[in-house]
Amino acid sequence: MPKPKPALNIREYNRYAWDRQVDYNNPFTMPDTPEVIAKARRGEFSLLLTETVPVPKDWFPPFVNLDILGLACGGGQQGPVFAALGAHVTIFDNSPAQLERDRMVADREGLPLKTVEGDMRDLSAFAAESFDLVFHPVSNVFCPEVRPVWKEAYRVLRHGGLLLAGFANPIYYLFGTHEDEQETLTVRYSIPYSDLKDMDPEDLDVCIEEGTPLEFGHSLTDQIAGQTDTGFQITGFYEDICPDSPVSKYHPTYIATRAIKP
Repeated sequence: MPKPKPALNIREYNRYAWDRQVDYNNPFTMPDTPEVIAKARRGEFSLLLTETVPVPKDWFPPFVNLDILGLACGGGQQGPVFAALGAHVTIFDNSPAQLERDRMVADREGLPLKTVEGDMRDLSAFAAESFDLVFHPVSNVFCPEVRPVWKEAYRVLRHGGLLLAGFANPIYYLFGTHEDEQETLTVRYSIPYSDLKDMDPEDLDVCIEEGTPLEFGHSLTDQIAGQTDTGFQITGFYEDICPDSPVSKYHPTYIATRAIKP
């Protein structure tokens, strides 16, 4: 498959890049084991919106017959757990290879689970008020615009439905995401941040050659006010760290929110 030009179509490039991450066994592409699914069938589970802190159990409504959309949530890690807990699950993701991970676990475990490929900014595949819960782990860092994501999530949720979202604190992007840039934690970039616009061209060429997904650091105004401006009411909040980032020694690098559609 030829490498798309990211400057022309970031969605196509990041689809290609995440398919490659599956080939490389990126930790976020490794599907659930049978043991994890067996525990979920017994009601025992731990799910992540960020990287290390589990979502509080009281953030979730009862799972049985709950209509859940896993938004940009492929990889076979969250969707199969929801299905094993008794929910009706649809996983929506930009990467065919990531969606295949979900189908693999569902087939292996005999779980009903639907997969749909698409852009997180466009949920036109679904009618308004189709879901009770939208589960959106850290993934809008790979999307150049975040406000359309919140608007579409709001549209497809029923009234009283929940959006559980994880996203990057933009402080992470002030210093750069490469190891050599984070050695001294010198402020190099402004927010909003874009790999396409802000990264050194030579570094960008290396990322593209290696099939590294390209990222965007969105402002907290777009991440949080973007939800409330759409109509959501935020009812929960916590922070988390990226264990591999030196920034996390000084400040959390992830945020998770629980929001309700009134």
